[in-house]
Order: sequence, then C-alpha cells, then structure tokens
Amino acid sequence: MSQSVNPIPEGLGGAIPYLRVRGAVSAVDFYKKAFGATENSRMLTPDGRLGHADISIGGARIMLCDEFEENEVYSPQHYGGTTVCVLLYVANVDAFAAKAVGNGCTLDRPVKTEFYGDRVAQIEDPWGHVWMIHTRVEDVSLAELQRREMELYHQS
Repeated sequence: MSQSVNPIPEGLGGAIPYLRVRGAVSAVDFYKKAFGATENSRMLTPDGRLGHADISIGGARIMLCDEFEENEVYSPQHYGGTTVCVLLYVANVDAFAAKAVGNGCTLDRPVKTEFYGDRVAQIEDPWGHVWMIHTRVEDVSLAELQRREMELYHQS
C-alpha cells in the first residue's frame, strides 16, 4: 500500500448511505429537484443504467446505483419496501418536507417537534426509500432527555 494515498478519501469518512434504486438516473434528477442535491459524479454502464452516483444533500454524502438483478443488487421495490431509513439534518424541516412532497414524495409522518429537541418529518420517495428529516430546535441535556422520555412512557 502506497504511503501517499489517503486510505479514506477526503469527505468520505464515516457511514455513507448507498441506495439501490430501480430507475436511478431519474432518482438522481429527482433528488436534485426535490431535495436540492448536488451531483458529484455519475457513471453509466454501457446499457445506460447508473453504475454509481455520488450526491450531496446539505453536508451529507449519499451514493446510489441502479438495480442489477444479475448481481443480486435489488431496490426496495424488489422486496416490497425497506426496513432502513436515511436520517438527514436540514436547516428547515418544514420547508424541506413541503418541497419534497410537492415534488412527489409521500409524507408518512407529519412535521412535529419531538421531546428530544428536533422537529421531524418522515417522507418516502417515489423509489421506496424512507427519509427521516430533522431540524434541531432545542439543545436538550442527557438528564432532561431521560426525564422527558420517562414522562412519555408514564403517559402511555
């Protein structure tokens, strides 16, 4: 291994969601329009499918590719849904969710301020990916967070 090569490319540290999408080229264009994403790179296969794309939404990097059944790379549509969601912090969850829904996302959970200090919405994009959109509105200490959580459990 060469000493001059950074083993973790600049800007790619930590966990990066990698979405598998049926119709990924359309999805990239959708994310640019509905989520304000910036496209960093795109690589197409000879048959026109998206082999790999790298986008940024705010400070978050997200990568995606088309479904490739021949390699057992399947989208949520293949399975009838997903068990994973992408959590994304944005400056204004209300505006972000409204724009996303206006461009074709489904609002699964309306915007609401939660006990832990975030305003949160849950949306599903047209390709079956679930997004938890957050905006921090209050810094809550761990002790206060635990107190509020216990209060909620006792109300149930």
